[in-house]
Amino acid sequence: MRIVFFGASDLGWECCNALLLAREQIVGIVTIPQTFSISWSDKPVVNSRYRSFHGLAEAHGLPLLSIEKRMKEPAYLETVRVWNPDLILVIGWYYMVSSAYRNLASHGAIGLHASLLPKYRGGAPLVWAVINGERETGVSLFQLEDGVDTGGILGQARFPIEETDDISDVVAKATRSSVKLVRHCILRLREGKASFVPQNEAEATIMPQRKPEDGWLDWSRLSLPDAYNWIRAQSRPYPGAFSRLDGAKMSIWRSQKTDRVTACEPGCLFVDDGQLFATCADRRALRLLDLSMEGGDTEGLASVIQRVVNGGARLA
Repeated sequence: MRIVFFGASDLGWECCNALLLAREQIVGIVTIPQTFSISWSDKPVVNSRYRSFHGLAEAHGLPLLSIEKRMKEPAYLETVRVWNPDLILVIGWYYMVSSAYRNLASHGAIGLHASLLPKYRGGAPLVWAVINGERETGVSLFQLEDGVDTGGILGQARFPIEETDDISDVVAKATRSSVKLVRHCILRLREGKASFVPQNEAEATIMPQRKPEDGWLDWSRLSLPDAYNWIRAQSRPYPGAFSRLDGAKMSIWRSQKTDRVTACEPGCLFVDDGQLFATCADRRALRLLDLSMEGGDTEGLASVIQRVVNGGARLA
């Protein structure tokens, strides 16, 4: 089965590499640069999970097409047509794949979405799952069609989200599950043993795309559990949750729940026994473990603790 692979992320790279190692017949790779334009953003978007496919394509002697303009460009479509795909496989991709592409392949196009569809359709599903305090999520391989993540499901894999997991842990679980799922489903599809199960529209949820500025942490609104989830959901490799301290951006990468209740207003920073705490909307104290300041402050946590000790501080 001749497969054209669309991908531009670490997840896509891992799945593509696994299929190549399994000797599946990938006949071409389509990718995009790390910084690209897309309809839902008024400025170029930076792919925080970008991984180049150029080396992988070169190592396996495969042609590679990089989308530098709109996907509707006739030359792009013609390149994929010449590759004569039986299947278009889309993993770690950021554009809608139109019917003009899907119709080039006898098996159409299938894609991988990092949720248990029909839940968490749309943007940043793993981030939203952690923000919402989900204890389980998964990945779904499904048929691409004109709707957003609406096609029939070829296969799914579940995995837990532990309370101590940050987004990098969840991404690692999603990657391992995806590689296994893709290898299994492509084999079944090639052998003619696969079937697609329609999604239950009554259970569908749709999540918006996320931009770096969406990571602002509103201490007056978020309780301690919500602030904790907010931080771990947007930690590295993503741009991070952030507040402002004396007008400068303070990115918070890791925190810890406590049972401590304070009389401080939400957003108040205080130090106790050399540890830094922030007050949440429910007046509970969240310990801040890892942070960085705008402008390349390499001291991070230690420098903020010293600033608080010297004169107190409140986040905005």
